Amino acid sequence: MTQWNEGELLALSGKYWHTCTLHAGVKLGIFSEIGEDHVSAGELAERIDVGERGVTALLNALSAMGLLEKAGSRYANTPDTRNLLVKSSPHYIGHMIMHHHHLVEPWSRLDEVVRSGKSVSGDPIRDDESRESFLMGMFNLAMSIAPHVSREIDLQGKTRFLDLGGGPGTYAIHFCLANPLLHATVADLSTTRPFAEKTIARFDLSTRVRFMPCDYLNDAIEGTYDVAWLSHILHGEGPDECLKILEKAVSALDAGGNLFIHEFILDNTSDGPLFPALFYLNMLINTEKGRAYTEDQLHGMMKKAGLSQIKRLPFKGPTDSGIMVGKK
Repeated sequence: MTQWNEGELLALSGKYWHTCTLHAGVKLGIFSEIGEDHVSAGELAERIDVGERGVTALLNALSAMGLLEKAGSRYANTPDTRNLLVKSSPHYIGHMIMHHHHLVEPWSRLDEVVRSGKSVSGDPIRDDESRESFLMGMFNLAMSIAPHVSREIDLQGKTRFLDLGGGPGTYAIHFCLANPLLHATVADLSTTRPFAEKTIARFDLSTRVRFMPCDYLNDAIEGTYDVAWLSHILHGEGPDECLKILEKAVSALDAGGNLFIHEFILDNTSDGPLFPALFYLNMLINTEKGRAYTEDQLHGMMKKAGLSQIKRLPFKGPTDSGIMVGKK
């Protein structure tokens, strides 16, 4: 049993102060503007067109958090923030941080959601800015996983890969990089196309990875495949919708084809791991029917959809995501 004292509870209660400070730094472009430089508060205020008093307080707080280094009156990025929070870095994760920022207001209304059982956010991806944050945030997260997963999962002999709800196509890209004979289709909403095609071109894979507009709840899946990859799409839907998606994906598979599900998977008791348990709340707040699913629940849906030889792979993601696979 976890034990708490007064100080620990108050520290947890005020943790959002840290969160909002980080979000402000990313939203204002503080880290990217500093880059490799050492700047004063006045210089930075002029560069990003903000008041000097406010930016001085923010820079000092970021320094106190260890996100900047201060020497005299000048501020610099740490090696980590230069790597992760400067837009020009290939490891930039600011898009996902901004997606989190867009979720702060609805999360502050969690008590209302619990009371009513209904989402309060409407559509959290409501405009171009939030759409870019979400899609490129998914790219940020997938880039920390896809290169490793694509090498660990054996797709020898497979040639047609469906990345259903694939967003910017990160997994399709890396499975193709790891398997020279593989061709992939990224199936997602048409609004996703510009982000996907830009990302695919960035990896010089436009001849092997194509984008197919598809609303996986309402549209048929065109083509046939020997691998279907569903990463982080089922949690946005209720059980009936998940089964419908799985049945469509299975119908697009050739006999002997494999379907992979990558999700934040709850223990069968539903009270852990921590991130999937909290993520269920995120879905409660932001979607009509979405949730995190247990391993048994996913297994049952996969079986109903017509899959056999269902198992969970040993993979464990940085936020306790897991992968399940079944065969048609």
